Amino acid sequence: MTLARLEIEGFRCLEPTRLEFDPRYNLIVGPNASGKTSLLEALFFLGRGRSFRTRRLDRMIREGEDAFRLVGWVRRQDRETVLGISGQRSGTEIRVGGAPASSAAMLAEYFPPQIIDPEVHKLLEEGPNRRRRYLDWGVFHVEPHFLEVWQRYHRALRQRTAALRPGGDAKLAVMFEPELLASGLLLDELRRHYLARLAEPLRDVGQRILGLDLKVAYQPGWPQDSSYEAALRRSRDRDERLGITHVGPHRADLSVRVGGVLAKERVSRGQQKLVAAALVLAQLMVQQGDESGRAALLLDDPAAELDGERLAGLLGVVRELSVQLFVTALAPELKGLGQPGVMFHVEHGHLRAA
Repeated sequence: MTLARLEIEGFRCLEPTRLEFDPRYNLIVGPNASGKTSLLEALFFLGRGRSFRTRRLDRMIREGEDAFRLVGWVRRQDRETVLGISGQRSGTEIRVGGAPASSAAMLAEYFPPQIIDPEVHKLLEEGPNRRRRYLDWGVFHVEPHFLEVWQRYHRALRQRTAALRPGGDAKLAVMFEPELLASGLLLDELRRHYLARLAEPLRDVGQRILGLDLKVAYQPGWPQDSSYEAALRRSRDRDERLGITHVGPHRADLSVRVGGVLAKERVSRGQQKLVAAALVLAQLMVQQGDESGRAALLLDDPAAELDGERLAGLLGVVRELSVQLFVTALAPELKGLGQPGVMFHVEHGHLRAA
């Protein structure tokens, strides 16, 4: 499954364009602030329905335009599916195969992009929301029932929380707890099963690019020495008092450890980037084990902040992955990935094939 073509209109600084991509390796070259990262952002938005740079749609709309439009043609064997997404300040509209899509998750079924950029270390440094999103993205692609279970849980969570808030009826909150517990335990089980699969690829990548044994510890969203049901029952008075649900899979988190110590406390800032990159690469390994070639990896200036040895290790792992690559660089001489199938030059938002 690869992205064959992309049309861009009104997105960031990019001139309106239509691009033809190589199914394996695409290199985007240009000076700083030329639009390279904006192209990666457009690709990411096409597959995720959101940006990795901002939550504000207005910042993605080209100056002087009212909206942006992205259209991609995804090829799988002999069949093409058209993905379309338009963004205005009021929101986005998504279409898959010419029909309106109910959610952005439908985009990811056809074009699931991952990104390693200079900000990837935030996966370790920021709060649990980013790490939960990382975890659930991985589970979504290998567990067929994950989305249904996730939606069930969050629907019950919204209903219970609404009953707890001012103007609601706290007594009704108890009625939603059986579904909250049932779907929450299923969600927790799927996450744990996925993390068990992730462990070996993560150790392998950690050794290859850092020489470290990386392990992930999982916190389910309630105390480890308690059942979910008991934790929810104990939290009920506090939940009613504050109007929120304090325990459950929506509070889950991951921590990455090296020798039993949190990675962010043991390794340098540059190494943190590689630890976070290892998490992404290990996730891609699990994903391609289920269906080879069903992912895209966006690499934004991989040479930034990495010495030659670390860069070679990172690119060596990347080269072995069965993914469609989109890589940005300041110059066309990027050793470690071989010859690109297609190379684009970017300058002042104008893209052209080399």
